Amino acid sequence: MIAETCVYERPVGLTAAHTHYCPGCTHGIAHRLTAETLEELGILGRTIGVASVGCSVFAYNYIACDFVGAAHGRAPAVATGLKRVLPDRIIFTYQGDGDLASIGLAEVLHAAARGEKITVIFINNAIYGMTGGQMAPTSPPGMVTSSSPGGRNPQQMGYPIRVSELVAQIEGAVYVARRSLHNPAEIRKAKKALRLAFEHQIAGHGFTMVELLSNCPTNWGLTPIESLRWIEERMIPVFPLGEFKNVGG
Repeated sequence: MIAETCVYERPVGLTAAHTHYCPGCTHGIAHRLTAETLEELGILGRTIGVASVGCSVFAYNYIACDFVGAAHGRAPAVATGLKRVLPDRIIFTYQGDGDLASIGLAEVLHAAARGEKITVIFINNAIYGMTGGQMAPTSPPGMVTSSSPGGRNPQQMGYPIRVSELVAQIEGAVYVARRSLHNPAEIRKAKKALRLAFEHQIAGHGFTMVELLSNCPTNWGLTPIESLRWIEERMIPVFPLGEFKNVGG
């Protein structure tokens, strides 16, 4: 008999629940990277996640750590309370761009300004995925959505907000990076960024955030493969990848 080599194993930090995400959505990749990182750092048992409102609201079904639900945009405020009451716990939020960059923008900026020792995982797919595909604060110029059928016109609708660049300017933030989930090489870099963010929190340094460019095949009206190409061709020119801040790194 030929011995088989295991090439995939579900990490302990990822539950066996079937996800509710559309086919091709990269939320599942972000969940796996988060679960693997928490497991490899040995902090899964003392971690609390904060689930936001949006497609990611059921994150607590998939990542095997304690979770708290938060009102729309308020995940950083909930995470602040948890970290101050339980300073020995590792606290992270998992938020989409509609949640974080629109109704919750003030929350994340002020959490960073206070230097809250939490980690924010920011999934940027440039659209409101759960509520019908409306234009988001991160939608690139020209992007067609259900609320911008002629494409986003910056003269009428404003320009996309680059959240990582904003947060990186704040003194209380110690680690800010933007990565992407559109190919294996970038996925590896995304996991490294998540690990660095959590390591900063473990050391008690301050606020950390990792932005992950993600896709939304359903609301973009593309196939999963086309949507990954769209990230590379349309999103990355607007949201350049890289490490924007790494204090002491």
